[in-house]
Amino acid sequence: MSVDLIIRATEGEVAIALMRDKLLMELHRERTERGFTVGDIYLAKVRKVAPGLNAAFVDVGHEKDAFLHYFDLGPQYRNSYKFVKGAVSGSITSPSLDGWNPEADITKEGKMADVISASQSILVQIAKEPISTKGPRLSAEVTIAGRYMVLVPFINKVSISSRITDEVERKRLKELMHAIRPKNFGMIIRTNAEGKRTEDLEGDLKNLMSRWDVMFYNLKNAIPPKRLLGEIDRTSAVLRDVLNKDFTNIHVNDELLTEEIYQTLEKTNPEKKGIVKALQGQARHLRQLRGQQADQAGLRQTGRAA
Repeated sequence: MSVDLIIRATEGEVAIALMRDKLLMELHRERTERGFTVGDIYLAKVRKVAPGLNAAFVDVGHEKDAFLHYFDLGPQYRNSYKFVKGAVSGSITSPSLDGWNPEADITKEGKMADVISASQSILVQIAKEPISTKGPRLSAEVTIAGRYMVLVPFINKVSISSRITDEVERKRLKELMHAIRPKNFGMIIRTNAEGKRTEDLEGDLKNLMSRWDVMFYNLKNAIPPKRLLGEIDRTSAVLRDVLNKDFTNIHVNDELLTEEIYQTLEKTNPEKKGIVKALQGQARHLRQLRGQQADQAGLRQTGRAA
């Protein structure tokens, strides 16, 4: 029996179809704003520094320059800048931070012009989507959010949600995450991690690290502006559920999403990573699936009428 997953990502929608022996079993659709979604990570270029605003205007590919304030650089900005510069040039060849030599934090009262200059390539994350005549609002303090935790590079701190009030559980989570987190990666433990099994938390961490790896490999020889990592939380709940199934093939029409799923399987189920394939003619496939879904709905309706 064949079990196939077909994923089609467009500017306005992500569609996920589950096929069993070429018969449609499930079809999930989610509306998206894939252009500049909160959480997306970009390699961007600084257009100009505005000392009066203590900020910079940054090109992420939007028709309007994005806005980055000094306070949104984050204390570890120098680490991020050094890592990105090395990853793009090829002098840094691994996404691991195990041997990372940390740079000093930038000061809270600093000036943007002392840290950033025009034409620099920098790593940024969409903090607020563009509206009306304004471009996106950015943060250079990049994080990657999962189901139970948030991955924070270049620190070694584990923070627990204040909504987890049981001290025994807080201690368990903190000790566990300190034991399994990679060096120089911090964690923010989310509220829904409370009471979760060690295997669930380890699995979430593996998924987050696989996404960090995708971002790193997309940095190689990258020319800004370039989207490095999409915020797939809008479909990740579905993906996490269905990726546990015994698939024969996973077909994806989006290059970045293909790589993310491949890297996820490489860490969580490496013997299955070869089933991830870039799919051509995806629109035709999904039109057929929608027609099949409509036919099946019609049959069910006919059955009820009878």
